[in-house]
Amino acid sequence: MNVNRERLHAEREGDFVVFLVGMRINRLRAVHRWLPVFLSAPRMVREQEADPVGLLESRSMMVSPREFQFVQYWESFEALRDYAREGEEHRSMWSRFDGDLADGAVGIWHETYLVREDEYETVYRNMPATGLGAASGTDRVPATGQRETADGRLGRTDGLDAPATAGGEAAAVAADGASATNGGDRR
Repeated sequence: MNVNRERLHAEREGDFVVFLVGMRINRLRAVHRWLPVFLSAPRMVREQEADPVGLLESRSMMVSPREFQFVQYWESFEALRDYAREGEEHRSMWSRFDGDLADGAVGIWHETYLVREDEYETVYRNMPATGLGAASGTDRVPATGQRETADGRLGRTDGLDAPATAGGEAAAVAADGASATNGGDRR
């Protein structure tokens, strides 16, 4: 992955969904109980990517030695719901989890967030494309001008807000609303 040195913001048209899903190993010694769940997660992602109707991006992470999770971006709740209902790997594992794997050796969870167009903000600097910035259909644009601050990226600015400098104070704002920073901390 190429690291982009610019300060960028992710922009996309339309609403989207952020889906967090994870598992926690509750009984380490019960490998035969949690390993099937652990192995099914990457198979589900491969299944989603093979027929990516609605899936925009998926990232996995290890939260702790016992916890693993995925952050996924979907074009709509309906697309996510359709995969949950129709995805062969998901349906198979869900029936097992509700059946013979329901003994508590492994826990699963998920959270779904419906995000409206223009009601999110992002910033990336010295980063390869990641998160929403790597999602299909997303443009990464310079975080300058009105996009220079979190308020500006959210469209909640009067043009006079300015990013904080390294010392914590607001940077000077020129008459045209552009900030005059010297490499200060821009969030």
